Amino acid sequence: MPSPTRSIHVVAAVITDARGRVLLNRRTENRDMAGLWEFPGGKRESGETSEQALVRELREELGIEADVGPWLMDVPQRYPDKLLTLEVRHVRSWKGTPRGREGQAITWVAQDKLGRYSMPPADLPVVAALRQPDRYLITPAPADDAGGVQHWHDRLQQAVAAGQQRIQLRLPPEHPQRQAMIEQAVRAHRRGVQWLLNRDIALARALGVGVHLGSEQLLALQERPLPEGQLVAASCHDLEQLQAAQRLGCDFAVLGPVQATASHPEAAPLGWEAFAALRAQVSLPIYALGGMAAGHIAEARRHGGQGIAAIRGLWPG
Repeated sequence: MPSPTRSIHVVAAVITDARGRVLLNRRTENRDMAGLWEFPGGKRESGETSEQALVRELREELGIEADVGPWLMDVPQRYPDKLLTLEVRHVRSWKGTPRGREGQAITWVAQDKLGRYSMPPADLPVVAALRQPDRYLITPAPADDAGGVQHWHDRLQQAVAAGQQRIQLRLPPEHPQRQAMIEQAVRAHRRGVQWLLNRDIALARALGVGVHLGSEQLLALQERPLPEGQLVAASCHDLEQLQAAQRLGCDFAVLGPVQATASHPEAAPLGWEAFAALRAQVSLPIYALGGMAAGHIAEARRHGGQGIAAIRGLWPG
C-alpha cells in the first residue's frame, strides 16, 4: 500500500522594509525546487507556536530577531510527496541586518516586481494576496426601463466610490442597452478599476479591458483569449476547470458555490474544506463564490483563497 501523504506546517514571513520592498530567499542547491525564490521561514516543530517557529527560522536563516506581525493567509498546497500548509505572517520590524546565513542569496523586491521571480506553487497565492484586491464584485442585472438603468449606474458609482477595484460587468446579452451601459461604466471609471466583461471576449478586446470566461468557454479555448495586461478570469466548479484555467494562463478564477446561494439554489455547496482541497492542487489566485460577503474574506484566506466574489454581498444597498 502507498504510504500516506505527509502533512507539513510551514510558517513564512512577508518581511517589508521602510520602502515597502519585500525580502525573498533563494532556495539552495541541496533542497528541492532549488533556485526558486520564496518567502523566508520554515517548518513549525512539535511544541512550537507559529510565532516561535518563525522567530527561530528567521534567526537561523537571516540572523535577525523578528517582531512577528499580523497573519495574512494560510495556503494549502499539494506536492507529490506532501501536503503543505503555508501560514504567512507579516514582519515589519526586526533587530539586526538580514543576510543569507545558510549560503542562500537574498534580495529586496518592490511589490509590483514580485511577479518576475520564479517561486514554488505555495508562494504564488501569497504574491497575489499582496498585490491584488481581496474582493471581486459581480454586477446584478438592471431593470430594462430607464429608471432601472440609472439606478444600476448610481449603485455602480457607489461601489467604485466605496473602493471596489475589481468588477465584473455581468449584463444579460438581451438587455437593449447592454453595450452602451458597459461603455459608459468603463469610460467613467477607467482609472482605479479593473473591469472584466462577462463572457464577451470581442468587446473586451475592443475596449481594452478584461474578460470573465464561463466554465464551458474555458474548456473550449486552446489559448489565452486576451494579451497580457488585459485580465482573463474564469468561473470554475471542479478540479478539471481549475487546471484548465491555470493552463490557459488565467490571472485568477472564482470557485463555488462554497455556500448556499439564492442565485443558484439548485447547486450543492462545496463547503470550505472542499474549496481548500481544490485550491491546493493549483497555484492561481482563487476567489470563493456563493453566499459570500465581506465578512467572509478572512475565512477565504484561511483556506487559501484570494478573497471573495459576490453580487448581493458586495453590491451597494
